[in-house]
Amino acid sequence: MNAGLRRLADYLGSSYWFVPTLMAFAAILLAGGMVALDSYIGSAWMDGYVWLYASRPDGARQVLSSIGGSMITVAGTVFSVTIAAVVYASGQYGPRLLTNFMRDRGNQVTLGTFIATFLYCLLVLRTIHSPEESDGAGFVPNLALLVGVVLALCSIGVLIYFIHHVPSKIHINSVLEDVGDRLLRGVDDRFPRFVGEAPDDHQAASSDIPATFRDNADAAAGRERQSVKAKDTGYIQFLDDEAVMRLAKRHDLVLRLQYQPGDFVHVGRTLMEVSPPAPCDDDCTDALRGVYTIGSRRSALQDLRFLIDELVEIAARALSPGVNDPFTAVTCLDWLGAALSDLAERSLPSHLRVDDEGTLRVIAHPVTFGSFMDRSFGALAQYCATDMIAAMRYLNALGEVSLECDQPDRRAVVRDYADKLVELAAEGLSGFNLARVRERADELRRALDAPDFKRRLRDGTAWLAGTA
Repeated sequence: MNAGLRRLADYLGSSYWFVPTLMAFAAILLAGGMVALDSYIGSAWMDGYVWLYASRPDGARQVLSSIGGSMITVAGTVFSVTIAAVVYASGQYGPRLLTNFMRDRGNQVTLGTFIATFLYCLLVLRTIHSPEESDGAGFVPNLALLVGVVLALCSIGVLIYFIHHVPSKIHINSVLEDVGDRLLRGVDDRFPRFVGEAPDDHQAASSDIPATFRDNADAAAGRERQSVKAKDTGYIQFLDDEAVMRLAKRHDLVLRLQYQPGDFVHVGRTLMEVSPPAPCDDDCTDALRGVYTIGSRRSALQDLRFLIDELVEIAARALSPGVNDPFTAVTCLDWLGAALSDLAERSLPSHLRVDDEGTLRVIAHPVTFGSFMDRSFGALAQYCATDMIAAMRYLNALGEVSLECDQPDRRAVVRDYADKLVELAAEGLSGFNLARVRERADELRRALDAPDFKRRLRDGTAWLAGTA
């Protein structure tokens, strides 16, 4: 999908107004179509059905007025319930989860159903007139009236669904499942996909880096670059990677990206550097600046760290002294372990990106397994170290991640976080609880040091059935 369309789809999907607006327009079209059909076929067709009968103008008005009035009342109630649920969720789980509830399709369709039914009844109601009101030629759109009754029945069904949906949606397991599923889909979508093509020989590609971008560049070489500066302040929500590569190739440039989606940028900060500077005129600079979308809040469209931070925030709140809910933290660790396990078996892209001709075009931020581990398990180590249940599941999750770590350097990262947890647990735990954590950590270390570490992890009783 085109980058602009993806960004638009993400914005519309996370808005609370888009689906109800579409349903309202559909109701307007349906009302006009049904009234036109009624005026064409009349009401004689109803004589063939015993259970149908033509309504009089006064009766039709009462039916549509009752349906329309009740629908707009229920719509207000639905909106109030949704706001109450959002306030509860933001206070309980963190304000960054508000977008998750706003983008919930069930809430959007429920509100849209009641608004659409109200609009439909209102528009059909105005077409009804008695013979006295129209010089002897009255009109009652009986087919449109029947459709209005059907819409009212559908609205009742939607209301029953909504009553069930709201409490189930704000249940903590549902919240974590939503965030965790999006994180897993994000890992699958972003890796190993990246800007351009990864060079087969990273060492050879490194030699193509312009002198101005090298660490040992002198003062003269350092001046052979041009900065593209930000004109807005906020979070980078989206980076059009296809446009970056296209512009770099068109103007024969090498670009070094200074910020990535999820980073906060201030006016005047350098978004990217360009070499050589000569081919990049003002139009080119504006086009390069336009590949970034900057907004007031972070977006999960390209920022996996944002989804990781949401799980970390919920776990940290659960382990705080005021809440003391280690089992919510355990669920967060399970989802983080699943995401990092999925990531551990993937080849991560090089930060050096080449075009289809093999020419270096973009120097991006390095993406490493260790950075994601630090963002998740590194951030939670201090909280899990104060609770034995969370600490045991923390080590279990590390064991699950290490099952997918075929590279020794990634297993070393996993072992390092096990060591950090034990070090922190020595300050937060004592006695029996500390002894259990140390014992579990020793089992993990011994398994990781063995040549057949996967078999040892699978066969070890500490990892069977995901015991906590």
